[in-house]
Amino acid sequence: MSFPATGISGLAVYLPPYRVDLRAWCKWTGADWDKIRKVVGTGFRLVGPDQSVYTMAANAVLRLIRNYDIDPGRVRYLALGTESSTDNSAGAVIIKGMVDSALLAEGRPPLSRHCEVPEFKHACLGGVYAMKNALRFLATDGNESLAIVVSADKALYSLGSSGEPTQGAGAVAALLEQNPTIGVLDPAQSGSASDYRGVDFRKPLINRNGTGASPEFVDIPVFNGKYSTSCYVDEMQRALEDMFARRDLRPIEYLRSLRAVFMHRPYHRMPETGWAMAYLFALARGDDHDLEELRDYCHHVEVEFADVLKELRCHQKLTDFAVRDRITEEIFPLSLSVLRAFRHTDAFREFVLGRMHLGAEAMYELGNLYTAALPAWLAAGLAEAADSNAELSGTEILLVGYGSGDAAEVMPMTVVPGWERAARAIDFENSLSPSVDLSFQQYLELRGERPHSDFVPFAPSAEFVVERIGQESADAFQDAGIEYYRYIQ
Repeated sequence: MSFPATGISGLAVYLPPYRVDLRAWCKWTGADWDKIRKVVGTGFRLVGPDQSVYTMAANAVLRLIRNYDIDPGRVRYLALGTESSTDNSAGAVIIKGMVDSALLAEGRPPLSRHCEVPEFKHACLGGVYAMKNALRFLATDGNESLAIVVSADKALYSLGSSGEPTQGAGAVAALLEQNPTIGVLDPAQSGSASDYRGVDFRKPLINRNGTGASPEFVDIPVFNGKYSTSCYVDEMQRALEDMFARRDLRPIEYLRSLRAVFMHRPYHRMPETGWAMAYLFALARGDDHDLEELRDYCHHVEVEFADVLKELRCHQKLTDFAVRDRITEEIFPLSLSVLRAFRHTDAFREFVLGRMHLGAEAMYELGNLYTAALPAWLAAGLAEAADSNAELSGTEILLVGYGSGDAAEVMPMTVVPGWERAARAIDFENSLSPSVDLSFQQYLELRGERPHSDFVPFAPSAEFVVERIGQESADAFQDAGIEYYRYIQ
């Protein structure tokens, strides 16, 4: 049975205006700015007191509809990917309600009354899962309808933790349809992997002392940084292996052939390390010429080639390391040593940095967007490619999604002729505005570390805000905890 070509026809990014400048943050905290700039980035955004994951998502969807002049009545699938939801019952339908109200106020029809409204959660992979399901919907019972997938999240970490500079907030909405105008995505050509990894990265709904329910802790994750990095590398590799097998690909040839790669990006250095390791894994499964290249890298760091080859070809059981006594161990110690030599080669500059440069500079400003990190990078990369007149028509680019806990998806996308027009409508540069740099006092206030003052450094315009949160819990009427929204013209 053949299915119609489906894929992406548009992207829209929404960022809250409240920005933390990481150079200033380094002065506040005493962190090394040179290291933060190279490893993490230059800034990140925070959700304001009148914003939530739902308002960010609705703002992104409304921006998508306007930028691409979408007929709302044709949208029969609206999915939300997030790990920051605050309602355990409703999800995407909240966003639909907001968008419908704004459209009706403008005299436009609302989204279809027959629209499906699922929510997907799996750490940072929820948006990719939502996208794959949208493709299945469009290929089977979606007929001539449209699908919108919005990924929205806020990443928060404890003050003083290693994760603090990798915070962020934002939303990205994607338009999917048959005969797409940017790129074709074929789930049958994708690769998947999943494995439970215990203490990799979690958000348990209990107090840190284990005494019971404590929703105020839901946004602050439990994580183990070094172990989480190894999980990222390993699971991405397993998903790649699945795609290689499905498509009967020679790994190293495929990696070298790609025009561009976009990956889950919790901070700048993570995808760079992940993709470089993928290259080393591919060399270990290559021919004599590839093995000789790997041997040369081993020689430069004085490690035994046979030992490195064994490490790269052996599937480690990462759950063995998810215990207190082993959590800080390097799971790929020899390969990471080889990686240090690889970073100084022409191959690294061409096949790692060269494949990841589109949109990379813009992403220094976004921080960690969890589910929205991958689509945001894709949006930034496509916008940059269109502005620079890059030749992408007919080429294959690769999307690599990852969600802690642990799962990964790799999805190839074939760029279609004429993609530039839809890519320019992304208007990524304008999504960075407005931007209001926070002072240290304001940063602590938005983090809830100090009582809120009356400061309002930004007056919202043409977007949704949280007007109030319900307080009533009487038998006659209950709305305690429910957000009420308002669209500000």
